[in-house]
Amino acid sequence: MKKHTLLVVGAGMVGHRFCVRVRELDSEGRFRVIMLGEEPHAPYDRVNLTHYYDDEDPTSLLLAEPSVYADTGIDLRIGCRATSIDTARRIVRTVDGKELAYDDLVLATGSAAFMPTLPGIEKPGVFAYRTIDDLAAIKAYASGAKSVAVLGGGLLGLEAARAMQQLGLTTHVVELAPRLLSRQLDDAGGKLLLRAIEALSVRVHLGAATEAVLGNERCEGLRFKGGQELKVDMVVVSAGIRPRDELARSAGIAVGDRGGVMVDDTLATSAPQVHAIGEVALHRGVIYGLVAPGYEMADVLAKRLHGREASFNGADQSAKLKLMGVDVAMFGDPFTVKEPTKEVVLHDLVNGVYKKLVVSDDAKRLLGGILVGDASQYGTLVQVARSNKALPCSPEELILGKRDGGSDVTLDDDAQVCSCNNVTKGGLCTQIREKGACTIADLKASTRVGTGCGGCVPLVTDILSAELKAAGKSISRELCQHFVYSRKELYEIISVRGYRTWEEIVEKIGRGEGCEICKPVVASILSSVYNEMVLEHDTLQDTNDRYLANVQRGGLYSVVPRVPGGEITPEKLIVLGQVAKKYGLYTKITGGQRIDLFGARLDQLPDIWEELVGAGFESGHAYGKALRTVKSCVGSTWCRYGVQDSVGFAIRVEERYKGIRAPHKLKSAVSGCVRECAEAQSKDFGIIATEKGWNLYVCGNGGSKPRHADLLAADLDDETCLRYIDRFVMFYIRTADKLTRSSVWLEKMDGGIAHLRDVIINDSLGLASELERQMNALVASYRCEWTEVLKSPAHRARFQHFANTPAPDPSVRLVSERGQIRPAAWAKEPAKKPAPKRRLPLSNRRWVPVIDAAGVPREGGVAIKYGEVQLAVFHFASRGQWYATQNMCPHRKDMVLARGLVGDDAGRPKVACPMHKKTFALDTGESLSGDDYSIATFPVQVNAGVVYVELPPAAALQDAICKHAEPCDIVEAAE
Repeated sequence: MKKHTLLVVGAGMVGHRFCVRVRELDSEGRFRVIMLGEEPHAPYDRVNLTHYYDDEDPTSLLLAEPSVYADTGIDLRIGCRATSIDTARRIVRTVDGKELAYDDLVLATGSAAFMPTLPGIEKPGVFAYRTIDDLAAIKAYASGAKSVAVLGGGLLGLEAARAMQQLGLTTHVVELAPRLLSRQLDDAGGKLLLRAIEALSVRVHLGAATEAVLGNERCEGLRFKGGQELKVDMVVVSAGIRPRDELARSAGIAVGDRGGVMVDDTLATSAPQVHAIGEVALHRGVIYGLVAPGYEMADVLAKRLHGREASFNGADQSAKLKLMGVDVAMFGDPFTVKEPTKEVVLHDLVNGVYKKLVVSDDAKRLLGGILVGDASQYGTLVQVARSNKALPCSPEELILGKRDGGSDVTLDDDAQVCSCNNVTKGGLCTQIREKGACTIADLKASTRVGTGCGGCVPLVTDILSAELKAAGKSISRELCQHFVYSRKELYEIISVRGYRTWEEIVEKIGRGEGCEICKPVVASILSSVYNEMVLEHDTLQDTNDRYLANVQRGGLYSVVPRVPGGEITPEKLIVLGQVAKKYGLYTKITGGQRIDLFGARLDQLPDIWEELVGAGFESGHAYGKALRTVKSCVGSTWCRYGVQDSVGFAIRVEERYKGIRAPHKLKSAVSGCVRECAEAQSKDFGIIATEKGWNLYVCGNGGSKPRHADLLAADLDDETCLRYIDRFVMFYIRTADKLTRSSVWLEKMDGGIAHLRDVIINDSLGLASELERQMNALVASYRCEWTEVLKSPAHRARFQHFANTPAPDPSVRLVSERGQIRPAAWAKEPAKKPAPKRRLPLSNRRWVPVIDAAGVPREGGVAIKYGEVQLAVFHFASRGQWYATQNMCPHRKDMVLARGLVGDDAGRPKVACPMHKKTFALDTGESLSGDDYSIATFPVQVNAGVVYVELPPAAALQDAICKHAEPCDIVEAAE
């Protein structure tokens, strides 16, 4: 049977998607697919083009390995530009003089960068920003430059500006419009984005009409209308796109007045058997510059060519982006003039968040919206807007949350719950109703929901609970597969029975060996009950608590000393500066009135603490689920409006509750008057001065889902206020679920604030004296954890990257930015595709002694240096097993697996990466998180107290592991 030839001109993202969909639908093998690309690269991810500068490896952007095309029956011809179309003969001519016949032709030629007709635009030093080759040329030229101007303040321009900053250039953004993202944002949203970008040391020039590129032999700057000049060494143009319609135009195919190949709802052009998709297609007068509508076109056309009913009826241009680190989203039609509208606006300049919802005049339908600074609700909001149905709640609850604390699970089944993995509510409900999913773990395994950023897990939990309840099934409150109890129940059992060790707890009331969920919970409970040094249970702790510092990119840590109430002497400020300078740390003043020191290596932590403790500092517990800060204004000591000493009381509060572990972090603040400069009403517990004493507010949250705190009691004296806080914090510790902020705890509490007030003030449960006693015991047993490490040679010895050498981690890459250091950007996660096989040497292996067995903690791991390769060795003592793997987590390529928590998944031994909780089987190396990752594993044995690992020569292993950045399947093969 003669095959039907599909000729696709254009090897971009949309062309690639079309070819893949055709092949997926072509079960009978009817089609011959040819794809022509004029660039010398296989189809790549142009949306994430900026990531080219992460490692300057074009292959990291590829949508698929070149070999995949041949394997799937796609004849990819790169570096092959089409020059003309003969629609009568159905022939396409290429630059090398060949003629290719087609049965159906698909134009997916995309668009080109718009280059304005300015005097001097052709000068050396002026570049378009559109292709990999453009970025390579920019990088080469930038090596001799110090500053750059990016023409364009839209989506493309801001992406280009981010890339220029990565090159270390002083960056200017020049935009003709009066605001950034003029097509996506309103004035308020644009101003907030402007503030965020200028805070990154990018100079933005709005309303600037460029008249010429300055310079004689090369670019030396820009001249604006009005005569102003901007001196820069190079110019990058990213000011819009123009459809690549020249092939169609020369062939007599209809194009729009302003460009674009005209198509109907079937994606057909005016020429028979010729179609157009993506940015070159003009549909109902619209050219779509986003990839999502292009993908929809590709899917529709692939179905039609297979004889299925499908049509493209237009697409909304909703989009969620991260521009220079700032979340920005636009959905629906926030600028609609089709009908009368009303607006709901949250404008939070303190936290840099702007949310605007546009609803119908009767407030029944969501028409569109804008999100800046926090786009976490985008997935839900875009689905509500698309449905055009009556809102499930009042409009303000869509961005502020429900007043009764319940989550909104009345969305349509097509509402997107997990944007990372495109999981809908309907998909979850199907798994629960028809597939028998009863736990979050079941849903993660079957749909991958919550395995990305994890931000959707609370909503997933509520959907699961609602579905199980509707089906008449009991709702499991089990902590995880190892404990049938909730955190609250586990707390009571441990405290009443007096259990003090993990081994005793898991033997008496648990099962298996534990996991990354239950081990930190048990460690937190033990701390809340007995307040022992956390390192007594170090292998139960996440990396932050295990090493008493916050892990950051590259496996480095941040050090945050406590500054009670934000009050600090000049002498202590000088010490912080000296320490930061000595150890080369990045410094930042936080919103909680503390100074963070970033970039410390694991082996440097005790030395840094020693200098800080010697100057009178203590641990700030920024690493723990504990009290973080008690923020304060200057109060009556300095402020003309202050009515109480807010600084003094804040210091007293912070000194009392420092170090106390809780289900989640705790934040507090004390304001000296009702002007509320310390923002106490956005804290877990906040205190505001009155003429008569203090008003105590509880359960506020200033995070991604802000919640105004509730007034618990008014006009309190110091002692009464502290007594109520004692009761409140202990009641929260005893009854909240794991990783639950106090705001969510209260919202889900039966009776809400009235019930809480009864418990805390009226002692309705008869617990007041017990809660106070427990708090007093915790306060009395406080010890600075940094100081405890410095006192113990055994604890201090654990703080080194390698267990068999004092050398630091050589893989950490730091770059300079605004006069300080930061970790090099993570490489972009590769597109989902079959993992290539990595072959490890099989012959010439030998048993290599790597470390004394006593140097590996029970139920934990250590990193080992073997030549230039990093290995992780684990002692899973409760199983009587030893394991060895590579130390690099393949997700973000950081050398941190040895610091992960070991446990089991339905009996299978595993380790959880401390960075993002990706889990891997210790015996086989395969991912247990449903990802396309795997790790290398090696046989281990222990003889005469020495750990031996069966390994090939170090050089061969380095070549097999260290030269592969991409995730891969690992197989053994003879050399």
